Amino acid sequence: MTFTSRSAPVEAGRGSAGAAASAGVRAQAPVGAAVGLPDARGSSPLATVAFERTRRLRATASRRRLVRETRLSPAQLVMPLFVVPGHGRREPIGSMPGQARLSPDLVVELATRLAGLGVGGLMLFGIPGEKDPFGEGAADPEGPVPEALRRLRAADLPLALAADVCLCEYTTHGHCGIVSGDRIDNDATLPRLAGAAVAYAQAGADIVAPSAMMDGQVAAIRAGLDAAGATEIAILAYACKHASALYGPFREAADSTPSFGDRRSHQMDAANGREALREMALDAAEGADMLMVKPAITSLDVLARARERFDLPLAAYQVSGELAMLEAAAERGWIDRRRAALELLTAIARAGADVILTYLAGDVPAWLSEEDAR
Repeated sequence: MTFTSRSAPVEAGRGSAGAAASAGVRAQAPVGAAVGLPDARGSSPLATVAFERTRRLRATASRRRLVRETRLSPAQLVMPLFVVPGHGRREPIGSMPGQARLSPDLVVELATRLAGLGVGGLMLFGIPGEKDPFGEGAADPEGPVPEALRRLRAADLPLALAADVCLCEYTTHGHCGIVSGDRIDNDATLPRLAGAAVAYAQAGADIVAPSAMMDGQVAAIRAGLDAAGATEIAILAYACKHASALYGPFREAADSTPSFGDRRSHQMDAANGREALREMALDAAEGADMLMVKPAITSLDVLARARERFDLPLAAYQVSGELAMLEAAAERGWIDRRRAALELLTAIARAGADVILTYLAGDVPAWLSEEDAR
């Protein structure tokens, strides 16, 4: 059997090409080569099969780096952090190895290290000292998130500072909005979310990120920010947030497990892709500056479709359950932690994410340097 590359025939000239022409063989452009394979008896070739040598550009590390289509950068990564009141508090999170709840002073310490690594930003989640049925602590200017933001702003670090806007960490019932009976009161929740966003903006946030999945939340927050003079503060909308089993470790970290029911009345059905795009379009129309999908690994199809449809920057959140699965498998020696993590993050970026929220943001810069050295 003879294999030849797929290519256009060329004029026969001197040397081997001319000899080939004189022998009645059409010369091929030099993008492939004829490979003769004997038949089972080791005699004449059986046939000619066309092929292309795509392996050429994979042959060495330098070639692979040169033609790599998707490139990760520390600057596109955002580190989620859980902030508790007090000083010098570090509380490890059992279901999220390597992660901890931190007091504002320790947040600044970690942020300084992350900034030195070139990480792009932080996303802050607050865990208050006290909770109430209405989540009033979310808008408390003396709460853990505003305090951390003021300290971070004073440190003048080259980081984009984002604050999550939701009530679930601040309510005694653990739901994302005001509860009326056994239902979430969407419209009563909107002013609470806007108040929290304004508090974070006034404390120093660059970006507020509504995650409650209430109808109209982006419009309410944009109006609240503009009325407070915070017209330059950007909104990163959790536009496609599926109701997911992958949020379990987060709820331990944020102490936000619902005391009754679940969140499927407001978070999206994970089976719905068209609805996800509709939610993204609505948030964009309400004034969102960026759109997010969550969880990342189960939303890659939505992310790719959103990239084709929207010109806004897109973010994806590699959530706590994604981290927990990776860490558990790596701890047992089933996968290579670094390689698997980079493969997952690259897939998220390849699908269309400009920004990736990941608990691995502190590890990735060193891994990328190691990759470049290979």
